[in-house]
Amino acid sequence: MRYARAGNGPAVVFVHGSLCDFRFWQPQLIGLAAHFDCIAPSLTHYWPGPHAASLPAFGWRAHVDELGAFIQRLGVAPVHLVGHSRGGYVAFHVAAHFPALVRSLTLADPGGSLAGATPDGVPTPLEVKRLRSRAAALIADGQVDAGLELFVDSVSRPGTWKKSPHAFRLMAADNAHTLAMQLRDALPPYAEADAQHVTCPTLLIDGEKSPKAFHANVDALSRWMPNATRITIPGASHGMNLARPGAFNRHLEAFFRSV
Repeated sequence: MRYARAGNGPAVVFVHGSLCDFRFWQPQLIGLAAHFDCIAPSLTHYWPGPHAASLPAFGWRAHVDELGAFIQRLGVAPVHLVGHSRGGYVAFHVAAHFPALVRSLTLADPGGSLAGATPDGVPTPLEVKRLRSRAAALIADGQVDAGLELFVDSVSRPGTWKKSPHAFRLMAADNAHTLAMQLRDALPPYAEADAQHVTCPTLLIDGEKSPKAFHANVDALSRWMPNATRITIPGASHGMNLARPGAFNRHLEAFFRSV
């Protein structure tokens, strides 16, 4: 796994989500490096690593296992583990499967769905899959910008893609090939029984303007997880660490220092 690293102090490992890589966390590596050892890996198949057929199959469980091995190999455990979107789902399961490696857990707009009935106003898993299938089909057809726009706007707000800075659009384009693989990798829904077993101190973050699906996940996990605190970033949508890095970093630092 390729990774970026900056700073000294207690170790913080950042886990990116869909269409992203370690570049997603640049504002956190810059903003927190004065007091923390900030480590941001790119998961297998994501930039800048290869995406050859010889690599292990793309999958959330493979990413969980490789993150556990990565933390052990660096010798920095237990770490403050931070995950965003799909990376939040992966981080949740790292904490569940490798509890000794995790000092604290932060989930920002965690991806995935909830066991049971879909909450009101939240797209069903089938509806989500259909939209993402259209996005992947556009990318496969060479209409990469259109496919990325469809996906990014669906997890944030309409118009987000067109307003995104060049660096974010370049990162998403570099990882566009992963979307079709992600579609074949269904994420089992969060269940209360599983969440109750993640007992490390946990910070749940959502953006005030994030889609309802992320609010629903944070609502449920805040009820189910025994040691969870919840905060909302005012004025922010899904990419709150990029749009409101100052507020995001302040909440992280305060939480890390509290545990």
